[in-house]
Amino acid sequence: MGANSSSTAEIASNEYLKRLAGTESISENDPFWNQLLSFTFTTPTNGADTRLLEEATLPISKSLIENNPCTGNLQALVKVFLNRTNELKISAECQDQLFIWQAHNALFIIRCLLKTFVSQMPEEELLFNFTYQERAPLTYGSEPEDLLEGLICSLVHLIIEMPLLDITYSILLESVTTLLVLLSYQLFQKEIIRESVIYNYLMQGQCLQNTSRTVKTLLYNFIRQEKCPPQATQIFEQTSEGNGLLYGLASGVASGLWTVLTLGGVGSKPAPQEETSSPLANRSLLLLLVLSNLSSMPNRPNPYRQSIMSFKNTQDNTAIQSPTPHSFQINFNSLYTALYEQQKSDQATLLLYTLLHQNPNVRTYVLARTDVENLVLPILEILYHVEKRNSHHVYMALIILLILTEEDSFNRSVHEVILKNITWYAERVLTEISLGSLLILVVIRTVQYNMTRTRDKYLHTNCLAALANMSAQFRSLHQYAAQRIISLFALLSKKHNKVLEQATQSLSGSVNAEENSPIPDHAQDLTVIEEVIRMMLEIINSCISSSLHHNPNLVYALLYKRDLFEQFRTHPSFQDVMQNLDMVISFFSLRLEQAGADLSVERVLEVIKQGAVALPKDKLKKFPELKFKYVEEDQPEEFFVPYVWSLAYNSTVELYWNPQQVQLFTMDSG
Repeated sequence: MGANSSSTAEIASNEYLKRLAGTESISENDPFWNQLLSFTFTTPTNGADTRLLEEATLPISKSLIENNPCTGNLQALVKVFLNRTNELKISAECQDQLFIWQAHNALFIIRCLLKTFVSQMPEEELLFNFTYQERAPLTYGSEPEDLLEGLICSLVHLIIEMPLLDITYSILLESVTTLLVLLSYQLFQKEIIRESVIYNYLMQGQCLQNTSRTVKTLLYNFIRQEKCPPQATQIFEQTSEGNGLLYGLASGVASGLWTVLTLGGVGSKPAPQEETSSPLANRSLLLLLVLSNLSSMPNRPNPYRQSIMSFKNTQDNTAIQSPTPHSFQINFNSLYTALYEQQKSDQATLLLYTLLHQNPNVRTYVLARTDVENLVLPILEILYHVEKRNSHHVYMALIILLILTEEDSFNRSVHEVILKNITWYAERVLTEISLGSLLILVVIRTVQYNMTRTRDKYLHTNCLAALANMSAQFRSLHQYAAQRIISLFALLSKKHNKVLEQATQSLSGSVNAEENSPIPDHAQDLTVIEEVIRMMLEIINSCISSSLHHNPNLVYALLYKRDLFEQFRTHPSFQDVMQNLDMVISFFSLRLEQAGADLSVERVLEVIKQGAVALPKDKLKKFPELKFKYVEEDQPEEFFVPYVWSLAYNSTVELYWNPQQVQLFTMDSG
């Protein structure tokens, strides 16, 4: 590198980098650093180029790993960067692009080197490479004793203090990225890291006092979705002495660093587009998720998680008296808008789940919104396209629905929101439907997809739990939604008969089978399918017991397919819950017979509506209210830590991690 533009191909042979990684010690005051940091470099915009950069820097990094214990050049480079960070805020205010540009270049080199260090050596050895060899109290007396802690604190300070401008965008992005790199030790471990010096720096050291500001800034970066600044023409020339730079703005527009550093593109996963539009927002969100999922210890609770659990709305006047550690206030309206606009990404869905599950202030605010459809529709679209989404994303979307359906106010309000022309729902043209009916349709479709494809009991359970939570508040169900409820029961009934037949054949066949031959476990399959059937019967029963007069279309569908329920009337597992259904079917069947033959659909619905008023409610058997509450599994980090890091692995274009070195998850996980 150096004053001329650099390309990936030139990196391995670059004289400045070779000297940095060589056997000669370089003082932090040496003019060499000005020369090293005066380069232009176009950041890779796709996975292939990022890999080329990684491979090009590997020989330099390995050489530095070998020589740094003797030369201390990594420490010198970090000190050069730290010395400059003190003046960065002033440089931004004065529009000093050159100073910010060189500081960015220093951090870019540090990040590239650290990425190799982290993947090649244990944390203890990394700490050894940051150990001071000589101290100069007069010039550097105020910094922390540990240089690595100094770097981490400086990056955190940059993120929370530096204003987000065109000329500061890249160094803020690089600061977030470098912290992600330092935390990426987890990628190379199968087990969840519980103890880490880097974790201690972030959760117990000098960074602790900035916890709430860090979380708030990262959230605001996500909310703002600031796009990469536009390019302009900026010319950098080396002076004749070779030890400095002159620069001019040929276009007369001070648009900043993006004339020499261009970011964009997507990572190795084709779907996410966040890096194209706002890499800072995307990476800030990833860092926030990583920080909030760092392991807590009995003597060291995770302050970032505490902060996420407790922050409040700027309009909440009680927030000032709050004694909760690391709490802060943020504009919930802006946060809500960003959450529903960004739901196509896994990480935005994971953030929404985290906030709904862990922060009661956010949950209360979301449930009080009168435009809840803005949030629910993107979630339903994720579930609708289940075959295109990874399983973790589907789980998060489904659990969000389950959390929302725990509240009766939500279950009532979704039936009051009328939607028109849902273009992404392809099975049937839905010109007008309530949000509640659409939610039922999508959840039932997810159950049916799961029955024929993935056969995941966990997915079944959560889908049915969400329907059960809603069932007592079903209102004015769309005829198609009512049909699909009964159609799902028909599918389950057919599956039950098939499994029952297989179990019977297996039992009779086992009498003649050899002693050691394995017997298929049809009994277990039968138990599972009967549990699901009972749940569906309870959902239908809950609706007719609580709101039958509001749902003539469901009664119509029930009567149309009444023969389906005949076989379950005397079944010992379903007798109790079938009593109400049996009575309703008999009551309305009699009224339809009395109304005459060859009735039109409209006439049948009219008879049902009249009958609903006359039905003696006291004869319906009372059942406990169907209510299911989401409870996080024990040791949730076993799920969330690999998930978060798989998102970082797949969606950060500027970071390439060798898949052969990744131990935390398999390449097809998520």
